[in-house]
Amino acid sequence: MSDDNDNDNDIPASIAAAWGMYDRPRKGPKPGLSLEKIVEAAVRLAGTEGLAAVSMHRVAVELGTSAMTLYRYVAAKDELLTLMFDAISGAPTAPLAPGEGWREGLTRWAWGVLTTYRRHPWALYIPISGPPATPNQIAWMEQGLHYLANTGLTASEKMSVIILLSGFVRNEASLSASLSAAVHAAGSTEQQMMAGYRQLLARVTENGRFPALRAVIEAGALDRPDTPDEEFAFGLERILDGIAVLMRARGFSG
Repeated sequence: MSDDNDNDNDIPASIAAAWGMYDRPRKGPKPGLSLEKIVEAAVRLAGTEGLAAVSMHRVAVELGTSAMTLYRYVAAKDELLTLMFDAISGAPTAPLAPGEGWREGLTRWAWGVLTTYRRHPWALYIPISGPPATPNQIAWMEQGLHYLANTGLTASEKMSVIILLSGFVRNEASLSASLSAAVHAAGSTEQQMMAGYRQLLARVTENGRFPALRAVIEAGALDRPDTPDEEFAFGLERILDGIAVLMRARGFSG
């Protein structure tokens, strides 16, 4: 028969420490060093030099200690990356206010996640090594599920909604960040890049091979392309429309 301590042994020590299950290391800590300070230093480094600059050695240098000392607190770089993402996520969006419904809540939730990625674009390059397991990430999941309470969806469907929204937000943030990086690398502006793209499409569609795309170009849809915010809002609204259809199929009329 296992007890709580046995169950704790299945959790990486640094993740357990993030939950306050125990303080790591259990012996021989460096005075003034803590898991929180290690994560803060790593976040600062990623913010100034990019995620590729983050290594146990480099973070140790930033803290004036050795990599071996850091390993007393964090078992591996992957754990550090997980804790970094949790740190920048912060507290979730606010609960529903009087008169608000699930749609307002999930809209606020999605924009909140997008804001995190925009403030810390390096986070988009953290490999996804498993489902959320850290305090802030679980809190965001809880809040998303809270917005879906009493909507007629099953528990499984509620989780699927959160996964769907998470994937949409991450994809939109990644596309926007990649485009911005490409524009910067080209020494151009987004407007100039899109103008060149429109000219390219206009030329390759002259022979009538792509009539649907040609119609879009001639309608002027690419003359003033939507901003990242407009694209995000459009996609989010369409996803929420689909969720609303599912809710109505489950008998929910709110």
